[in-house]
Amino acid sequence: MTVYPYFLDIVKYTVAGMGVIWIAFYLFKPYLDRSENIQLIELKKTISNQTLPLRLQAYERVVLFIERVNPANMLIRLNGTSYTAAELHAMVVADIREEYQHNVTQQLYVSSRAWAVVKRVKDDTLSVVTNAAKALPEGATGLELSKIVLAHLSQLEDNPYEIGLNLVKKDMEELF
Repeated sequence: MTVYPYFLDIVKYTVAGMGVIWIAFYLFKPYLDRSENIQLIELKKTISNQTLPLRLQAYERVVLFIERVNPANMLIRLNGTSYTAAELHAMVVADIREEYQHNVTQQLYVSSRAWAVVKRVKDDTLSVVTNAAKALPEGATGLELSKIVLAHLSQLEDNPYEIGLNLVKKDMEELF
């Protein structure tokens, strides 16, 4: 019968010890949480300092892409007056696709909204040029294709390339 008082003492000391550990844990928990939050903020700050230049460069490349696929700039750059409309159409489509493929990795660093603008600009430009090429007769020149594309863009109430650039710029401004 002498085992019973020892067993009761063991249970009392165990419960008391667990109570002390529980109280100590909840006293130190806010300190540990604050320390963890400070470390997390420092980590985010370090990552941000490393990725911010990459993100800015990605936004620069997106702006350059929009400017390069703008038919007003692209048709001058490709100098399509010496080609047939079919040849110029093929060159424009190849140039747009090449520019897009060259910049496809930038979507890692820009927002999904900015990348959606890039895709929309690419798709709309391909559509405008393709529709203009289909509207021309068989032996049309590249100059005629250029005139139709530029005429279509001038009839638009708002310049889609300016809108795209403004959206990308606005998105980039949110970084700061």
